[in-house]
Amino acid sequence: MIYLRDFAPGKEQWIADYGVGKHFEARLAHVHGNLFALLNIVIGYLLLKLSVGTVSAKWISWLALTGMLMPLGILSEFLFGLPPVLVLLGGVCMVASVAWFGIVVTKLRLSEDNPK
Repeated sequence: MIYLRDFAPGKEQWIADYGVGKHFEARLAHVHGNLFALLNIVIGYLLLKLSVGTVSAKWISWLALTGMLMPLGILSEFLFGLPPVLVLLGGVCMVASVAWFGIVVTKLRLSEDNPK
């Protein structure tokens, strides 16, 4: 990208198009890929440290990993012209994993606050 921005012939056009079209979609894929990678690391770490049930931990983990389909879907949209099915599937899976994890952690905290 540095070559295209600073050294390539026609760099002025590339710079002008940077905020729209394929350049914008490439940035979206990078941003979402980095965010989802960070979420996967945090979720994985917390699943190891908290006493989450095995079944919930497995599903949360797989849903979070499947969420990586979102940035791959963005890339496949502008590289190959594929429909945004992977983007939607990845987004839904990541939201589901974070929501499920939030519910599990809330239940853990409530059970710690009210010991029997």
